[in-house]
Amino acid sequence: MEVPPILLMILVNFSAALMVTTSLNVEVGLLGIPQFGRLLTVVTGAVVAAAVPGRILAALLGMPWGSNYAYHLYNYGVVTAINSWLAERPLASVATLLFTLVLSAVIGALVGYACSYPALRLREAYLGITLLAFGDLLVTVAKNYVPLAGGTMGVIVIDPFRFVGAGQSRFLFATSVFLLFAVATLIYAELLVRSPLGRTLKAARDSEVAASVFGKDVVKLRKQVLMIGGALAAMAGALWALYTGSFMADTYTRLTWTFWPWAFMMLGGTGNNIGILLGVVLYTLTRTAIFLYKGAIASIVGINPEWLEYIMIGAMILAVVLFRPQGLLPERPTLTLSREKIEELAGLIATRGDGGGRSMIRRLSSYLSRLARLERSPQKTDE
Repeated sequence: MEVPPILLMILVNFSAALMVTTSLNVEVGLLGIPQFGRLLTVVTGAVVAAAVPGRILAALLGMPWGSNYAYHLYNYGVVTAINSWLAERPLASVATLLFTLVLSAVIGALVGYACSYPALRLREAYLGITLLAFGDLLVTVAKNYVPLAGGTMGVIVIDPFRFVGAGQSRFLFATSVFLLFAVATLIYAELLVRSPLGRTLKAARDSEVAASVFGKDVVKLRKQVLMIGGALAAMAGALWALYTGSFMADTYTRLTWTFWPWAFMMLGGTGNNIGILLGVVLYTLTRTAIFLYKGAIASIVGINPEWLEYIMIGAMILAVVLFRPQGLLPERPTLTLSREKIEELAGLIATRGDGGGRSMIRRLSSYLSRLARLERSPQKTDE
């Protein structure tokens, strides 16, 4: 089946953006952590994919796997031989892919746990700046420490998708896998929002004092959320490195892996996973349109269309903050029971006909009225 390359580009960019933005929304939208260091765990996953599974396979196959593995004069030949070996062994390729993703998720979670310590003592802007600095830390190390992942020259990453063939069949399969994990990440985040833990996170986000009064450990919640978000972002970074087939630290920037996901989240609606999906779709399509029609756009606007992407991000953030701070799809209240179940319970209570039943009906009616007002005006969460 012949698939247009532009469609594959849209799908893989959409998948990466959806995974990273969803992980960001778990930390920012559910618990209110000012996460400006999303880059850190994304690069963590990419470094794991670039440095660990290739070295293990090289050691098993009797090839250089130590510091020489990352040296560009050895790396190309070693990885080419590993890819030829993987191309003939589908089971080994699938096992390598799953091992890489699990390992990147575990290490991403550990990095998130380490980041939780400053989160216990700092608030708001101070915490955001600290996390932003953490984001640049690993990029600087990977760029200057050659034995880790090739330094400024980078490394070639092993290809666990090669067993389906080369060329478009390989990219089609890799994109399908990426998209599958992105959809699974979104479903997991939505289930998390609807779970007791998700409601607890929102309660702590709205009022830490009130949550603490009801016995919720806010410090523990922060650790859990940073570990979950770190694991999801690290998996996205690992998938991106495996898909592109190379790793170079300089290509991982704050703009791409921190500020763009913030723009997607703010556009769609912070705290709403469906809004996140909408924001990623709109921005991915707009970015692709700029890429496709940059020649025609340049003749109209009179500037290099490559700058339009950055101008668009700035204009979008300003417009959202000024005119639609809650995003296109604002967060809605999450019910412990569905409206149908509440109305069914009200009907059962009404059949009792005693004083207790009438009192319960009045309380349920009041609750449903307040819920209807919140659904009409979701930004008024203080109701």
